[in-house]
Amino acid sequence: MKWTDVLELAIALSEAHPEVDPRQIRFTDLHRWVIALPQFDDDPKRSGEKILEAIQQTWIDEL
Repeated sequence: MKWTDVLELAIALSEAHPEVDPRQIRFTDLHRWVIALPQFDDDPKRSGEKILEAIQQTWIDEL
C-alpha cells in the first residue's frame, strides 16, 4: 500500500487497532501506525498533514 491508498490504509488500521477511536488519534501516532503496517510499501517521508487527515477521516467514516 502507498500513501494514496487511503481507504485500504484506513481499513488496515481499523483491523490492527480496533480499540482506538480514530477521532482521538494524534497524527504522530497515525503516521507511526501506517508505516508499521506489513502491507505498507512507500516512503515514510512522503506523507503530510493532508494525507493523514484523509486517512483519519476515512477511518472515522468506515466505523
